[in-house]
Amino acid sequence: DVSALSFHKVMQSLYKADAMNQWGSIVALTYMAAQRTFPDYNDMADNKAYLESVARSFGYFFGKEKQVRVNTISQSPTPTTAGQGVKGFGGFIAYADKMSPLGNATAQDCADYTVSLFSDLTKKVTMQNLFHDGGFSNTGVSQEVIEHFTE
Repeated sequence: DVSALSFHKVMQSLYKADAMNQWGSIVALTYMAAQRTFPDYNDMADNKAYLESVARSFGYFFGKEKQVRVNTISQSPTPTTAGQGVKGFGGFIAYADKMSPLGNATAQDCADYTVSLFSDLTKKVTMQNLFHDGGFSNTGVSQEVIEHFTE
């Protein structure tokens, strides 16, 4: 039961205890429903928007005072225990895969990307919501979707 409020409390505790190393990194997973409407995603979309806001707010103070990076990753729809509780989630996955030039990113792809945010190669990346979705977030419409509706 990790939520945006839990994320806030964990970062607040880390900050107050000065428990993060200089140039350390904190990463949370989110979903683009924080910015767009998805049927049946409901309260989770609001929570994801709050999570991203908390990351930006703490990212400023952590960065300024302790050189700690705070980011969120907006992952492709990925089959998870939590995601399976969302009505129509299989449809989200299929649609995103057809819209994404590179296809949906897998959970392993996301794990690999997340690891990069803990490296020195990304030490100047902070306060960002980083889309890891095969290009879905910047695709207006794909040829596959057009063909589906013109058949």
